[in-house]
Amino acid sequence: QVQLVESGGGLVQAGGSLRLSCAASGRTFSRYAMAWFRQAPGKEREFVAAITSGGNTYYRDSVKGRFTISRDNAKNTVYLQMNSLKPEDTAVYYCATHRGGSYYYTSNFEHWGQGTQVTVSS
Repeated sequence: QVQLVESGGGLVQAGGSLRLSCAASGRTFSRYAMAWFRQAPGKEREFVAAITSGGNTYYRDSVKGRFTISRDNAKNTVYLQMNSLKPEDTAVYYCATHRGGSYYYTSNFEHWGQGTQVTVSS
């Protein structure tokens, strides 16, 4: 069983930056592709970024060039560096382990963290 704990959220002004962390328990972390999702009030949870076990990265179009996903397998941690934040980035951000298939569907992810709130003020 893998447990995920997100941290690093907070309140930031538009144009600012935050770095989210997702610490994972378990010895098999390095085998998983990992992803970040977000969920704004009243909206469905949506894919943000993913990183494979080999380090390939994927992003939703609206965050390309602003967000960077990375991982440190020695620390069992995946990161999301978020720059040039916009009010529309406001959401609870979740990390998850991928079990196969498209990154865009939450059903293709097995383990989830509890989420961390990101609020971007205008």
